Amino acid sequence: MKRRLFVKASLLTATINSVASATSVAANIAYKQEDASPEFYELKVYALKDGVQQKLVEDYFEHAAIPALNRLGCKNIGVFTELKPIGQTKIYVLVPFKSLPEFLSINDKLTSDKTYIKTGMAYLNAPASAPAYERFESSFLKAFAHMPTIKVPAKSARIFELRRYESASESAGKKKIEMFNTQGEIDIFKRTGLAPVFFGETIIGGLRPNLTYMLTFDDMAAHDRNWKLFGSDPEWKKISSIPEYADAKIVSHITSIFLEPVSFSQI
Repeated sequence: MKRRLFVKASLLTATINSVASATSVAANIAYKQEDASPEFYELKVYALKDGVQQKLVEDYFEHAAIPALNRLGCKNIGVFTELKPIGQTKIYVLVPFKSLPEFLSINDKLTSDKTYIKTGMAYLNAPASAPAYERFESSFLKAFAHMPTIKVPAKSARIFELRRYESASESAGKKKIEMFNTQGEIDIFKRTGLAPVFFGETIIGGLRPNLTYMLTFDDMAAHDRNWKLFGSDPEWKKISSIPEYADAKIVSHITSIFLEPVSFSQI
């Protein structure tokens, strides 16, 4: 009798320990995902007057900038044009950085890279009479805690949606970021097919306070279908019905731009 009780107790203890161990492993995995250090992103937008400038900028990134940045450890660089431009397309460039020091040191490293200087000469030394671009805007973003690193989609024909949410105050902007980080909005995105590439809070740039994120879709039909799924999701309706998260309070303007990757884009 005592032996049977001992065996049962031993089996029960082993089962509890096994479950606890599995739970601990799962918890550690989840913790590591959440605890990853947030990346930083530079988002550049080039204004161009014609196809000649577009080719100069694209050639620069394809043959000079991206190879040089890759050599320095910067991966997953995205270069995009507008899906339906009005006039000459703009060029959008997304460069991820693992840390702030990496970003701060990158220009000095590039200027000492002889291969980069040689291959990028037409862009870097374009004369005032024939500039490579009209101007470019640059924003610096910090990745959200709940999605601290970029998610590169599979290589296939696809479109991208770049969205910017502006807020009337810093506290309102933080409240919107809170919805994504701690209230589950990013998870609802993923569940309803709104596949995110990155989320970032603009630290330096125009039209602050704002946050910017990018989604990807197979095509426009998938875009329309998945946004409709998101809008009707019970969890989204629950979160968005909380008075402190009402759009009218925390989002003052939304900009949406549809993009397509150039042939050499790494996103």
